[in-house]
Formats: sequence, structure tokens, C-alpha cells
Amino acid sequence: MPPASRRSSARSAAPAGPTWQDVEPGPIVLVSGPEDLLADRAVDRLIELGRASDPGLEVTRLDAADYTTGTLTVVTSPSLFAEDRLVVVAGLERASDDLIADVTAYLAAPAADVVVVLRHAGGQRGKKLLDALKAQRVPTVACDAVKTDGDKTAFVSAELRRAGRRADGQAVRALVDAVGSDLRELAAACSQLVADTTGLIGAEVVERYYGGRIEATGFRVADAAVAGDAGQAVALLRHALATGVDPVPIVAALAAKLRVLAKVAAVRGRGAGAVRELGLAPWQTDRALNDLRRWTPEGLAAAISSVAQADAEVKGEGRDPRFAVERAVLRVAASSGTA
Repeated sequence: MPPASRRSSARSAAPAGPTWQDVEPGPIVLVSGPEDLLADRAVDRLIELGRASDPGLEVTRLDAADYTTGTLTVVTSPSLFAEDRLVVVAGLERASDDLIADVTAYLAAPAADVVVVLRHAGGQRGKKLLDALKAQRVPTVACDAVKTDGDKTAFVSAELRRAGRRADGQAVRALVDAVGSDLRELAAACSQLVADTTGLIGAEVVERYYGGRIEATGFRVADAAVAGDAGQAVALLRHALATGVDPVPIVAALAAKLRVLAKVAAVRGRGAGAVRELGLAPWQTDRALNDLRRWTPEGLAAAISSVAQADAEVKGEGRDPRFAVERAVLRVAASSGTA
């Protein structure tokens, strides 16, 4: 194999860093990324492991916003009672030069019996320090943002597995539709379902607990509009607006639904393998393939154009965001009837 190929293979085979579920204490651990729930879980796990080893573990939390020079040195200095210590330095992405200098100096000679956890939520601030941590092969827990429906679906399934429970595909999708905008809410919903139900979690259970929230989201509106059911779509839309849902996320849900249709439509003629390569959840592709039976390319283009216009209007270019989103819903529903 040529040297360049060997280097490429070595990079692709490089082991990933620990997850929040399996991170272990070390002299320094970096918790990096914008997803606070996962970051909090990583920190909590390190604290739990530390206390399992030493019930007298001393935990100190420092915040970049009010850090003063030398504090890190003080809290990591040898303890009079020789107990283990864990120091959490939060907000590294907004660190002052003093904090960056102190952490950089500490990196050269970490203290014994101390675990220092560095929390960086993202951005370029402190990049030189991050590069130094990477060069030292400091264990890094990546807490990437969970944004796509596919990622949220995987998160829900994993949450339930951890609790020894399962849900069918429709139930998982219904839960993501209902509370999927925030990962903490999604985790809390999983915990509630686990605590309050038994056996396989079905869609009817999720509907019972979160049905009102599901109907008050743009996802149900988008589903009805794409199905060509203008009456149901408008009824759901007006209910959503009456319960305080902003027009912007409703338009976003319409756009997301149409984007999935467009992606699947573009590759479905190349076979199931090409559809799988889109990276969508199985239920998304199945639903899209079913929906596309009612759509023509011209109808899909018209619907996308209508939603693009509504998107601009609900973000300031129009006088009445509610009228703009209702008109878009009606146009989408009408466009599906061109099939």
C-alpha cells in the first residue's frame, strides 16, 4: 500500500474518544460540544466514579466568567487530608487569558490524585489550548448537538434501552414529534414513560401522555398538508397557533417534510441502497415513499416554492405571519393533489 494510503487508513482507523457513558477518570478530561445534557452526564459519571473510589471525594466547580488568576493552582494543590479531588472548569469557550494560561501551565504537570474536567461548549475561543490538549492525547468526550430527527430517534431508543425498555417505531416517532425540540425534555419524557408504564411502549401510550403537545406542533400540520388533507391541516394549524406555537417552527416543519420528500424523490429510482445512503431513519424513508405516490415533481416544486415564500414572510418580510403560514399550508395541500 502506498504511504499516503497507509496514512489515510491509519486516520480512518483511529479510535474515537470515550462517550459520556464510558468515560473514565484521568488527570485531565475534556468534555467538548454544545449538547449540555450529554456534557452534564459525562461530568456526573466522572463524579460518581470518583466517589465510588473515594466517598470523601472533594468536588470543586470553577466558572470561566468569574475565574481569578491562580485559582486552579490553589484547588489542585496537595490536600491536608489527602482525599481525592475533582475539579470541573466550566465555560472554557469564554475563558479569559488568565484561565487559558493557568490551564496550559497545569497541562504540563498535572497534580496527583486530582481529576480536572474541562468543559468547552464550542467556538474558537481557547483553540490554542484545545490544540495542546489534543496533542497531549487528553481523553475527549464529544457532546455533539442532536438536531436531526434520525439522531433524536436514536437517542430515544438508547434512553429506553438503558432503562431496560423498548418502544415501537411509531411510538418513538410520536415522542420525537411531541417533545423533540429539546434533548432534556426528550430524556425527561422517556423517564416518565418508563416510570409510569410497563411492557412495550406503543404509540397509543405516547398519544395518551403527550397527544396535546403532538397536535400543537408543526409536524402534524405538515403531515396533514403533505397528505392533501387541507381541512385537517388548517384545523391543526389553528389549534397550534391558539396554544402559543410560533409560526416560524411550523413553517420549518413544513420545509423539513418537503426536503425529505425531495431527497427521497431524487434517488428512489436508483434503488433501496441509494435511499438508505440518505441517512434518514427507516420510518422517514417509508413515510416519504408512501407520500410520494400522491406527488408529481411539478407539485413538489410548487409546494417548496410556497413554503420558501412563507418562510421569508414569517421572518419579517410579511405583515401577517399567521396568514402566511395558513396560505402555505393550503398551497402545499393543493399541490399534493396534482399527482
